[in-house]
Amino acid sequence: MKIIQTLILLLAFAIVCYIFIQSNMQDDNGQAQKCKCTVPSALSLANQDARTLSCNNTYPEINGGLLASRFSTLEELKTVVHIEYFNPPTGTDTIGENATVRLWHCSNGVAVSSELKAGIDQGQIMVVRNQGLWEKFWLAVQCPFAVFNRSNLFKINDLARRKPYRFGEGDVAFYDLAEGSLANITTKELAFRFPGDTGEKGYINSFNHITAQAFITSCFSEAMADFVSDVHERYHMPELLTGRFSSKQLTDPDNNPVDNYVDIINNEWGQEIGKRLKKKYNIHQETFWTPKLLTDYLNDLQSYYSGAFQIGFKPYSVEDDLIIRYAEKINMVM
Repeated sequence: MKIIQTLILLLAFAIVCYIFIQSNMQDDNGQAQKCKCTVPSALSLANQDARTLSCNNTYPEINGGLLASRFSTLEELKTVVHIEYFNPPTGTDTIGENATVRLWHCSNGVAVSSELKAGIDQGQIMVVRNQGLWEKFWLAVQCPFAVFNRSNLFKINDLARRKPYRFGEGDVAFYDLAEGSLANITTKELAFRFPGDTGEKGYINSFNHITAQAFITSCFSEAMADFVSDVHERYHMPELLTGRFSSKQLTDPDNNPVDNYVDIINNEWGQEIGKRLKKKYNIHQETFWTPKLLTDYLNDLQSYYSGAFQIGFKPYSVEDDLIIRYAEKINMVM
């Protein structure tokens, strides 16, 4: 009897969640898709003209994505990225449920913006996966988006991670695509004038975030890309929401707010190029990725990087091992 009651309760809740999501989501037509635990960027407007602004670019030689390696402090980053905090008093040092940070980056007359709000994070989602029924029920209450899109979230995780135990030895992921573009840079002297650009916080990290967000946006939606970005950033540094960083966080060479805020901005640029390529190649979840399609897609991404960072690239070839392996993986996953 208790089992039947539980099933009825879950069914009723599922219906409520479905109605909630349908009433708060819109088709993937460039409009913002809203969810309790993710806030799509303010850049999601109805048309491209509304995103073209008259603004000064104070970051020379860069037209779009950012390199965290070019900023030594948070104050330096704030000369390029406008950061605004909305943190209603809670009476404690905890992060309130309405805490929000908004970022705005303007480059070459075009602006992107992102809004990150308090909510569930990647760690909480991963923990609940291995727990009982009521913990999963709690997750469904807190974030129905994650529950109803769990299949696609698993697919994204497969595309983002090397999993040789599932896809065979030499499995490749988003990071390998970023490394491939790094290896394709032909203007070495121009690209690597700044020593930090060769490290983990340089091109490789920017390529990784922009590439990943572009693919998620093209294959799924901008709302899905936003959700993945938000739960990831909240997990790694919740203080991003309030700006209350410790001295250690501000000076940590491996994990500091400069890196995370740059990642958030690069995610937005990745979503923009992902939307354009989605339309250009008519990409959807049932698309069969041939080596030719993947080659064209990655070469378009490299063209964006070339314009953004003012560097040259060798184009990908349909015969590249990375192209063949990742095209096969996308088709297996999707």
